[in-house]
Amino acid sequence: MKAEIQNKLREDIRNIAIIAHVDHGKTTLVDKMLRQGGAFKSHEGVVERVMDSNDLERERGITILAKNTSVHYKQFKINIVDTPGHADFSGEVERTLNMVNGVLLLVDAFEGAMPQTKFVLRKALELNLRPIVVINKIDRADARPKEVVDQVIDLFLELEANDDQLDFPIVYASAKAGFAKLNLEDSSTDLSPLFDTIISRVGPPAGDETASLQMLVTSLDYDNFVGRIALGRIFRGKIRVGETLALVQGEGANIKGKVTRIIGYEGLKKVELAEAAAGEIIGVAGFEEAQIGATLADPNAPEALPTISIGEPTISMNFMVNTSPFAGKEGKFVTSRNLRERLYRELRSNVALRIEDTGNTDVFKVSGRGELHLSILIETMRREGYEFAVSRPTVILKEIDGKTYEPIERLMLDIEEAYIGTVMEGLGRRRGEMVNMGNTLGGHVRLEFEVPSRGLIGYRSEFLTATRGTGIMNYTFSSFQPHKGEITSRTKGALISMETGEAILFSLHHIQERGVLFVSPGEKIYEGMVIGEHSRANDLVVNASKKKHLTNFRSSTAEDALVLTQPRKMSLEEAIAFLADDELLEITPQTIRLRKKYLSELDRKRLAKK
Repeated sequence: MKAEIQNKLREDIRNIAIIAHVDHGKTTLVDKMLRQGGAFKSHEGVVERVMDSNDLERERGITILAKNTSVHYKQFKINIVDTPGHADFSGEVERTLNMVNGVLLLVDAFEGAMPQTKFVLRKALELNLRPIVVINKIDRADARPKEVVDQVIDLFLELEANDDQLDFPIVYASAKAGFAKLNLEDSSTDLSPLFDTIISRVGPPAGDETASLQMLVTSLDYDNFVGRIALGRIFRGKIRVGETLALVQGEGANIKGKVTRIIGYEGLKKVELAEAAAGEIIGVAGFEEAQIGATLADPNAPEALPTISIGEPTISMNFMVNTSPFAGKEGKFVTSRNLRERLYRELRSNVALRIEDTGNTDVFKVSGRGELHLSILIETMRREGYEFAVSRPTVILKEIDGKTYEPIERLMLDIEEAYIGTVMEGLGRRRGEMVNMGNTLGGHVRLEFEVPSRGLIGYRSEFLTATRGTGIMNYTFSSFQPHKGEITSRTKGALISMETGEAILFSLHHIQERGVLFVSPGEKIYEGMVIGEHSRANDLVVNASKKKHLTNFRSSTAEDALVLTQPRKMSLEEAIAFLADDELLEITPQTIRLRKKYLSELDRKRLAKK
């Protein structure tokens, strides 16, 4: 009887992850699955994209953090993990796939297989997970589901999927409209065909709940009342509140602790459990030193599970204490101790990040998977009240057999035919090599390039300008290859303030003839601050605080209004891309400012002579 109950418990559970390229509809599909799975009451008002709970996720329309939820369908509980689509957050994808037995591969019915589709699918196939292919957005006017299915089959063959993985079911869906079909001719009005396919094609989680405990920690959460929460899947055994377990991590280091709370997921709600058994995805409180990749185990037989393999960082930046004349005026956390604590706290859950101390106690080297990965961290810290400065991003190089190797990205562009020449010329300067070219519908062309990671720093804004805002750009890490040679970064110099004070309309009106301004009249500026882009290659020091001197003479044009061109206001990513090697970006909760590393013109000249 006991064995039957255990078997039934495992048969009741399905663990799946939803993987896809950015903006192919993962989070919207989870929304509809939750609604149709009864996670919300009929009178509840629920926002769209409810799984994107982070402010930055809502603003940018992307998923940054993998999240757990569950729905009940018939007698089954389906645990769902919504994963990011950006390769920059691949650390989130890699560790969450360790918790599941199958994946829903979501592909846009028009765009087809994109770079991140290939990236996330490769990770799933390497873990021997069985995929269900969901062709989403079939209600689009330009949808081409049959062609996209052929693309997906080619992608599986390219990634050398095994026979079981190649025998994947196909579900056609519209996440926005909330329906799924097994055939395009079907008249389904809900997601039942998708739920049935998950139940029949994703196997129940294996694991003997009578064996000694093993649970892999794949994520971390924090609660002000219970402290750190270790999230993961129980591979075997049971966990009960109040029992003592061993935390196995690092070089055979076993730390004993008591389970103070077990947290399960029902829809979007966290519920407290008295116990949990093999196959379930849960959170466990009571282990303050838990790290991602650790194993919670039976203290009498502490066996570690294989640790989680995470890809290496490709880009690094220096984070440092803000030393500008305005330091400490806008931020709440400004000291090196504040900065160090916050960065190392991020390391606990952001597994793809690397942090190193430098020879200077005020400077920390932070390495990540791309510009977006690091800029999200910067923006998050800024909103939390931190004030600091960052340097220009640099790529991480490797020495192999005495030769220098650098990270190369696979870049995919969808552009109108009229812009092919401009785009190819721009990527040629950045050492890009075209590897494929094909036509899509509507007069668009799809280009594939291999480009050094350093060549893509700041390229997004150039690309949007070159395509008049109509192009689509995506990339993912390809490999390390021999160094491609020098790449010209910024071709124009900076307009640098020579004084500390306030930007004056009279001065800015004359300075704008020398380039593009970044500041408006009335803004506070300081010596060494970059207030604009020079029209020539050299830097130019200007006085933006100079007022018009009053005289006894009246001019016939004295009443004419001074006309100032609208200053360029850069986003955080644009400002990071603009940085030169001798410049820093000052980050505060209210402002971002470009500045020279050495604020004094005399210091800059002395350094240039050396």
